Amino acid sequence: MAEFFIELFSEEIPARMQAGAGTQLEGICAQALKPLNIDVKQVFYGPRRIALAAEVADAVAASAVAERGPRLTAPDQALAGFLRKHGAAKEDLVQEGDFWVLNKQFPAQPAAGFIAATLPDLLAKLPWPKSMRWGSGGEFTWVRPLRRVVCLLDGAVVPFKLGPVESGNQTEGHRVHGPGPFAVASAVMWEEKLREHHVIASPRERREKISEGLAACVARENLSVAPDEGLLDEVTGLAEWPVALIGKIDPEFMELPPEVRELSMKINQKYFALRDTAGKPAPYFAFIANLEADDGGAAIVAGNERVLRARLADARHFWALDIKAPLLTLLPKLEKITFHAKIGTQYQRAVRISELAQLIATKLAPQDAEAANLARLAGMVCKADLVTGMVGEFPELQGIMGGYYVMRQNPGQPQAEAVGAAVRSHYQPKGPSDDVPTGTVAVAVALADKLDTLREFFAIGEKPSGSGDPFALRRCALGVIRIILENDLRLNLHQLLGKAGAELFAFVIERLRVKLRGEGKRFDVLDAVLAAGEDDDLVRLMKRVEALEGMLVTEDGENLLAAYKRAANILRIENAKDGPHDAAPDTACFTQDEERALSGLLARADLTPLLEAEAFELAMSRLAGLRPAIDAFFENVTVNAESPELRRNRLRLLARFTGAVNQVADFSRIEG
Repeated sequence: MAEFFIELFSEEIPARMQAGAGTQLEGICAQALKPLNIDVKQVFYGPRRIALAAEVADAVAASAVAERGPRLTAPDQALAGFLRKHGAAKEDLVQEGDFWVLNKQFPAQPAAGFIAATLPDLLAKLPWPKSMRWGSGGEFTWVRPLRRVVCLLDGAVVPFKLGPVESGNQTEGHRVHGPGPFAVASAVMWEEKLREHHVIASPRERREKISEGLAACVARENLSVAPDEGLLDEVTGLAEWPVALIGKIDPEFMELPPEVRELSMKINQKYFALRDTAGKPAPYFAFIANLEADDGGAAIVAGNERVLRARLADARHFWALDIKAPLLTLLPKLEKITFHAKIGTQYQRAVRISELAQLIATKLAPQDAEAANLARLAGMVCKADLVTGMVGEFPELQGIMGGYYVMRQNPGQPQAEAVGAAVRSHYQPKGPSDDVPTGTVAVAVALADKLDTLREFFAIGEKPSGSGDPFALRRCALGVIRIILENDLRLNLHQLLGKAGAELFAFVIERLRVKLRGEGKRFDVLDAVLAAGEDDDLVRLMKRVEALEGMLVTEDGENLLAAYKRAANILRIENAKDGPHDAAPDTACFTQDEERALSGLLARADLTPLLEAEAFELAMSRLAGLRPAIDAFFENVTVNAESPELRRNRLRLLARFTGAVNQVADFSRIEG
């Protein structure tokens, strides 16, 4: 095997595109060099380069093609396409009957020639999320101007041209610490010489250095870094030679809500927020420089402090203006904001959310009239911060700022704290790692917001299809599920789903299936329980599912499931002949003790009272108690007896057995 190495060196690549470009490069090389049995060893990506090291065979092995092609009467285009596919000429074809047949020997081809002939065209098509035309003719597209291509096979250059750039063996290091080109002869040399020129090629190593550098930097001030894996990933793509530094925040800006301060630092400047020993926001920030300064970074820190001061001054200006206008006074402005052309304005939406939140709060706490009123108020103002200056500058803070404004404008009022908390959390959970809202008022508003979104979009026919979900309705449904289950809320969903009730409930249940699947749980048990009778109380539904899951993992449960499937299979076959056999069995026709024992147990197997009382574990225990009797029945009783009367009676007994089980769940939907 030979070492293959390629590096594509360009102007700065946006951080968010680097990992994807590395994956695309690996895919292109794996596809193009498959005949060389390529074995990819490592993929590199960073601010100005993507690269790949692999092993490949020394040559493409000799091969032969014997394949029937188009008919003799086929259009010329079909024949041309067939020849192009196999790299053949018409002289390589022979006639066999009504068809052209290709019989061609392909000699072995050296790896370097194969790479040069195959790889460039595919590299030129590397898909970037955004790219620019570049080169003298403006025909070549790349994410940023491509400057160098290194392509080596066992140290020798593989010559080809990619756009306006010819491949070679030279690359470049850090702009400041290692400027100018230098030659490399292998992947190991490339990585080592880049390090000498102040570039860490491995993204994993850069990330570790940043993480360790930040930790050491802030430890000197007895601080810690607020966890932010996304920002850490982004900064890894911005620095070739990362150096962690720390700066101070002016005390006057510490009065801003921490979300405002930290979002401004993260979005605009890529700074890390810091915490003191108590876990509270500290008047410092950390950041990553892309060079080692002679003064230890003092000038860089001072410059970044100056930039942050200007950013936070703007934020403080918005905060001061927004505080002056109570959210209720902003509601008329929502009438000018269209939520969706077919659904209406944000004001109309606020009215719907307000009414639905009051209804939900009433159902959750029938005796708490104040909670219902607060839910109505919180629902009415939950979208008002959309017209504030702060949310206009930082849309990510919608809801959060509304919560702050409510509490700041009504200091010390318990009602304001409840309304503010509800407004602040009504978008939650936004993702699987987010906490769900708690408390009657907050829960009611968050559910109302998500249910209104689902109801209105389903009403106008805007439903997710395939992978498309432009209005994040799947996330909305999952949010509804999590809020209900994690708060143990006893709600009948059908009463809250509006005109799209049945269809929307089915959509919510499908998201519940997806959630269970993602957690490694059995969604087939959910289907089985639902088939026994639709239940729109998700808490009760999941308690029943969990109880059945617990029974199925026992020996009695496993054997009962097997017996049910055997009985159902027999009934399916025999019912097709002369069924159904759903009449009550005649006890006078029993001839064996096993029939009588099973019949006696089934007569006492009405589980409805236990299920209605939500005594699910006891119901499952009673159900599992049928196992010995049904096992004995199958072991000693011939169902398809020669006597038609005996056969019919025994089939009716089996039908009664499956009916008893079906009270709990349709076991036919449970996987073995």
